[in-house]
Amino acid sequence: MNLAGKYRDSLPQADGTLFLTDGGIETCLIFHDGLELPLFAVFPLLRDPKSRPLLIRYYERYIEIAHAHGTGFILESPTWRASADWGAKLGYSATDVAALNVEAIGLMHELRKAHETPSSPMVVSGCIGPRGDGYVAGEVMPEDAAETYHALQVSAFAEAGADMVTAITMTNTNEAIGIARAARKARMPVALSFTLETDGRLPTGQTLPEAIMLVDEATANGPAYYMINCAHPSHFDGVLGSDLAWTRRIRGIRANASRRSHQELNDSPELDAGDPVELGSQYRDLVQAHAQLNVLGGCCGTDHRHVESIALACKRVARTT
Repeated sequence: MNLAGKYRDSLPQADGTLFLTDGGIETCLIFHDGLELPLFAVFPLLRDPKSRPLLIRYYERYIEIAHAHGTGFILESPTWRASADWGAKLGYSATDVAALNVEAIGLMHELRKAHETPSSPMVVSGCIGPRGDGYVAGEVMPEDAAETYHALQVSAFAEAGADMVTAITMTNTNEAIGIARAARKARMPVALSFTLETDGRLPTGQTLPEAIMLVDEATANGPAYYMINCAHPSHFDGVLGSDLAWTRRIRGIRANASRRSHQELNDSPELDAGDPVELGSQYRDLVQAHAQLNVLGGCCGTDHRHVESIALACKRVARTT
């Protein structure tokens, strides 16, 4: 296919205007739409005629919010689990997994073609998840092994014409460095998003500033920007320094709706959706304190209601900072 990404050489979110993205796609599809997602994998739905319309509607809800508030939108592909190891557990070969990553970017292109407007530019991002668990660091790969492992997805995204790569729920710096290096070789901009615990640290125990500075040092400031995900704002708002160089590298937030720990979320049979309005106000406080934050979405337990509240709370702040 070898398409050139429309925004690959100049990401529009880099100018500081507000961009929304989606919420917790897996928890939405499981708890709200009643779908079964073995191993939390969404990508098999791309080839399921019954479920694919639900997947499309999932994205369209968020696109409608972006249109209503005149914001940009990051179309994050449903490929968090679409890497070789997870694919094999689900019965897919590496070739099938690569093809499904290309198909996922194709769907994002279709959505952009149908819905992008001058006031709502839409960036196609290829989503990469961790090789292991998104909550637990587990066995940490060497950096070169991480680069080799994740190159399959990065290459598929580049071939399919994605604008960028976003690695979500990164639990350790080795894997983040490997992904950044794979993206650089593919000439793809990359955003790296770290999972944080209730103490504001990575699951490895490393502090957020240490992680960002280490990755930047190892990659010559390779990532376009960093993000925080899979933690409630109350878990990390006290960690962010005011006007420090490493803090300014963080541009995106995809917080959980719940204040619960990852273990508590794993053990709960019910979805904790928190309070969408309260979450919006907490995002507003973050954006007011850190003007560079302009890519806003959700993680576990969040849906279009939370993103709507975030947009309402933050759009004026983001436009005036």
